[in-house]
Amino acid sequence: MLRILANELVETLRVEKEMLIAPYGDELKNLLVGIDEVEELKRYAETLPSITLSERSACDLELLATGAFSPLDRFMGQADYKSTLHEMRLASGHVFSIPITLPVPAETAIKENTDVALRDAKQNPLAVLRVEQIYPWNAGEYARNILNTESRRHPLVNEMEGWGDRFVSGPMRVFQLPKRFDFSELRLTPSQVRSRLTAFGNPNVVAFQTRNPLHRAHEEMTKRAIAGVDGVLLMHPAVGLTQPGDVDHYSRVRTYKILTEKYYEKDRVVLSLLPLAMRFAGPREAVWHALIRRNYGANFFIVGRDHASPGVDENGKPFYGPNDALELVDHVSEELGIGVIPFEELVYSPETESYKERSEIKNGESFVSLSGSSARKDYLQQGRSLPEWLMRPEVGQILDRSYPPRERQGICIWFTGLSGSGKSTTAEILTVLLTSRGRRVTLLDGDIVRHHLSAGLGFDKAGRDTNIRRIGFVASEVAKHGGVAVCAAISPYREVREEVREMVGEQFVEVFVSTPLEMCVRRDPKGLYAKARRGELANFTGVDDGYEPPLAAEITIDAGHTSSEENADLIIRYLRDQGLIGD
Repeated sequence: MLRILANELVETLRVEKEMLIAPYGDELKNLLVGIDEVEELKRYAETLPSITLSERSACDLELLATGAFSPLDRFMGQADYKSTLHEMRLASGHVFSIPITLPVPAETAIKENTDVALRDAKQNPLAVLRVEQIYPWNAGEYARNILNTESRRHPLVNEMEGWGDRFVSGPMRVFQLPKRFDFSELRLTPSQVRSRLTAFGNPNVVAFQTRNPLHRAHEEMTKRAIAGVDGVLLMHPAVGLTQPGDVDHYSRVRTYKILTEKYYEKDRVVLSLLPLAMRFAGPREAVWHALIRRNYGANFFIVGRDHASPGVDENGKPFYGPNDALELVDHVSEELGIGVIPFEELVYSPETESYKERSEIKNGESFVSLSGSSARKDYLQQGRSLPEWLMRPEVGQILDRSYPPRERQGICIWFTGLSGSGKSTTAEILTVLLTSRGRRVTLLDGDIVRHHLSAGLGFDKAGRDTNIRRIGFVASEVAKHGGVAVCAAISPYREVREEVREMVGEQFVEVFVSTPLEMCVRRDPKGLYAKARRGELANFTGVDDGYEPPLAAEITIDAGHTSSEENADLIIRYLRDQGLIGD
């Protein structure tokens, strides 16, 4: 059986239904203005300077507005930010583990003690913020304290580099939530979820956080969890920003709907979508997830192994220990008023056709581990149907349609290296070879992109980074829709290349063309090195600007000693061996 940390905790948290959100319930704040104020505030917002919210900040605004982050009622000021960073608490003393901040680019002209309009990416006005504080922050300090790493392989580390160097805070009047047109019947606010839970008349609510489709072990574990406390399940998937490479939330939500409608008792489950922008902060994020679910009405929370982890770093080492999240949530659970249910590993026993805890398997007894990555790599990516012991047939059918085999998924092949190293020639040959194999290929050559997409950008670091981000964005869109993007750009800076890797996800293949500088200078097909050495070109890589080679490129080639045709064939072999293309 799944264990509950202490039997006494069940009784302690068997609260009356009207107290479901204690201890933060008395401070739950809804920032949405009344209907009579909406039009007036919209008109007022049109007269104000604006801050355009990223998708992350738009998700945060929505959850602030509806009370999901209670007792926090605004993007954090400096005192709350510093206290959260170092103490895992707000300045008020409440447990809070993740900074909720509003980054503002340096070029944004705002002043303290003035009002600004907050708009989404499509420039729809959402709120008016009174600027009380504009304060500096440090990305390295954030990463060390919140993420416990500064590795560029962590998705948030790279993203933070583009946030700017200032945070803004102040009280808000929110008159419109970000517009979401999908699954509107499942996009419930904390108060709506609590009302539905109250209607069941059951004081115990177990919340389950997920960003992946549910396999049979998930299903079995959640059912055992609610049976263990005689409670109700809050199925609460994150549908904001997750990790590149995750199954899209449209497909995931369809699977959740089928499971909750067909395989759970009607009075034992509530399905609601959470517009959460995940940070993948491991233990800290698990505490945050528990606090959020407490505000939605849960008094138990399932904590999984490697909860909210982005995987492994560039050395193959996990970012967090498998039980770190469980231990940290357990440490603060009593203060939060939420019990912890550990996600014990369940395996499938073919002999008994049942699911058992791994610790219950006897010596010599066969078993099969269940995991989302196994479902992807061993079945979906191989074009094999998912077995019923791994996922329900209805779930498998949805994933089969939305998740093509690996050899038909999108890819980004990113060539990086010095000017004259042979990137473009090899990329052109590779494009032909991939096209001849039936793949739809888009070649994004650095020179051509500079002419059409990045005309006017300089060759200083800021201009180069912007150019690479633009190429990366286009490449990620090509890959997202099943195409192959072959990109050939010097891309001298490691940091921005890692940003592109995160944009694309697991189908990113970095090819380092490591031709020695001396050979590139001898070739100099465009005469650029000669011009740079005469002072006619500034910031030229290899002359007066540096090049940062990849630390862990998937492929390294030397076009100085092997032909472009041989190198293209080497890349084809790699792609075939990885299952990224067919024979």
